[in-house]
Amino acid sequence: MLGIDLGALDTFQTACLVLAASLLLWDTVEVGRNDAANLVNAVFGARVLRRRTAIIIAGIAVVAGAVLSSDVMDTARKGIFSPTAFAVASDGFKAVLAIYISVYIVDTVLLYGYSAFGMPVSTTACLVFELLGASLAMSLTLSVDAVDWNKSTIVIAGIFCSIVLSGFASFMIQRAARGAIRDKATNLGALLLHGGWIGGGLCSGLCYFLLLKGMKDVSFVKAIQGSLHRFDEWLDADISTFLLIGVLWAFFAIFIHVLLIVFRKRAAELLFPVLAILGMIAMGFAFGQNDLANCASPGLSVFKLLGEQNLEDATEVPIQWWQLLVCGLLLFAGMTTKNAERVTKAAVSTGSMGDHVALWAPRWCVNLATRILNFRGKAPSLAPRAGISPTGKTIHYDSLRASVITAVSASVIATASSLGLPVSTTYVAFAAVMATGLADRIFQRGDAELKLGRTIWVVTSWILSALIAATAAACVVLALFHLSVYGMAGCLLANLAIRRTLKKRADAQAVLVEEEAYERAHPEEFALETEG
Repeated sequence: MLGIDLGALDTFQTACLVLAASLLLWDTVEVGRNDAANLVNAVFGARVLRRRTAIIIAGIAVVAGAVLSSDVMDTARKGIFSPTAFAVASDGFKAVLAIYISVYIVDTVLLYGYSAFGMPVSTTACLVFELLGASLAMSLTLSVDAVDWNKSTIVIAGIFCSIVLSGFASFMIQRAARGAIRDKATNLGALLLHGGWIGGGLCSGLCYFLLLKGMKDVSFVKAIQGSLHRFDEWLDADISTFLLIGVLWAFFAIFIHVLLIVFRKRAAELLFPVLAILGMIAMGFAFGQNDLANCASPGLSVFKLLGEQNLEDATEVPIQWWQLLVCGLLLFAGMTTKNAERVTKAAVSTGSMGDHVALWAPRWCVNLATRILNFRGKAPSLAPRAGISPTGKTIHYDSLRASVITAVSASVIATASSLGLPVSTTYVAFAAVMATGLADRIFQRGDAELKLGRTIWVVTSWILSALIAATAAACVVLALFHLSVYGMAGCLLANLAIRRTLKKRADAQAVLVEEEAYERAHPEEFALETEG
């Protein structure tokens, strides 16, 4: 089916084929544990949906978006380095295979480790730096210039800019919406005044960025874009985009206002929860277009390389939609695991408007957070008090904030996909969560030092993940290249040993975090124990 002549493969190539197939499945599940888990954070944190229900809906959206990721696939497959540059070396074909396999060996254990500790990490950033580290090591070994530093710089800059854009947009939108509605996100009177323009703005952003940006290759979207282009030519001005957004905003604002008038209190209760769910669906669709390509790329590239047996031809062969569909299903399976639940709960708690949260952060991060908060001074929190859901769970966000988080995140990811840039769903979503939290001043009460300390630790771990990814991939690719199948066996054993160690430590930390959180929430019980 993949056009691979098994009889023509040597021992190393056969081992690469087996590893590419198994590690592709493994890595896709790991991405589901971490990156994809962030899709449901806002909806789950606001208790709009149960986590399992949210995962099913988001998973369907991910699979649906998987078949539209060709531009990003090209960036992840051959944009960071040029496989054809190794054609001049006698062992160039082996070097390229080693690069792709080393990425998977490092990625599976790196993602697992972060997920086990409930730490969100970027699949995209890990992949980019793994490819950079491995390809640079091979370039120096074979004396070729294979790293595309220009493209790599653009991709890394795109990741950084997406964080800034997501954070800035989330903060501004949340502050404006919160200033208008305050804690009355389900109050009919407040929504009759402000629900239309807030909800209409979020809906228009989702429609424009997801459809016209994220789905630009779909036929009917191309027709719309062609009409807009002709309109600009007719007016001799580039205003069609602003006009379209304005029309969509007005349409949705009027539509929402009519619903509020007709259905009254019921519509007020459902407005922002429904918008949050729609944003989550759009975010899942955009994720399928962008991040799914990252975890699928190395393995599918190995299949193409072994099938074509030619570096130039292999990099030009398109990835089939059904291959991405299978990857999407595996990613969905990863979202249902225990580690994925850990990542979701920790991310939600970090941005919680509640007083007491179950989190862990190094002492230096908490001390730094304390100094920052003391320097900033006290100000009244704008976020409503955390409530309790009908099932007895803490409501960490209100539905207004959840809808802003998902709408902004989906718009940023879809825009990046349209530009062929792989960006991090984790970074974008986390930036939106923390920026909306800053807008609501959630760091003004309760476990503020711990929440801000955890934020500092998460950002620090992002930097560390890039360094670890590049260094580890460079070491692994050299082991694969020089030691062949023996290097593969050694690296896989090391992978499994590290996973085992990390799991034990993560489980122990999870128990400790729960105990400490309970002690902070119920100090009177422990005070009595001490006195006795």
